Amino acid sequence: MTTTSASTGLNDVDLEAVTGLVQAVQDDPTKAGTTWAAHVTWDGAFASHATVRGFAPIRSDEPPALGGGDTAPNPVEQLLGALGNCLAVGYAANATVAGIELRDLRIDLQGDLDLHVFLGLAEGHAGFSAIRASVSISSPASRAELEALHTAVLASSPVGHTLRNAVPVEVTLA
Repeated sequence: MTTTSASTGLNDVDLEAVTGLVQAVQDDPTKAGTTWAAHVTWDGAFASHATVRGFAPIRSDEPPALGGGDTAPNPVEQLLGALGNCLAVGYAANATVAGIELRDLRIDLQGDLDLHVFLGLAEGHAGFSAIRASVSISSPASRAELEALHTAVLASSPVGHTLRNAVPVEVTLA
């Protein structure tokens, strides 16, 4: 359950930090351009790990049916998790700005993947053919307020936009 506190405010969001960033970007639009990075190291078989900033490595592996050791979520599961996490940030930020208390937020995601291309049995699109997310919010806000919140989140989710729109991806061999 989320409570209001003097240090973080509604939904435990540091609204002062968020509004400070908004103001900084309004004052200097060049501050809006950011670059994010990850470094991935292969650990053998189908296992690898990603290092992001100073955090503990994010492990990846495949389930046994795909030849892996099932020691961690696979990359497509992590992609679904990334979308869900991005949406959660969007709901928390937009709800807080709108003065909406979030008591509970849950996002369930599913993606449909045909393995033919991945397994080299066909040519074509190897990625998800569809992704579905179901959002459940417990809040004293009205249905209309929650629908407006939902619209705002979908309009501003970086991961959601990345998945919905063609993005140039360049992979080079060093």
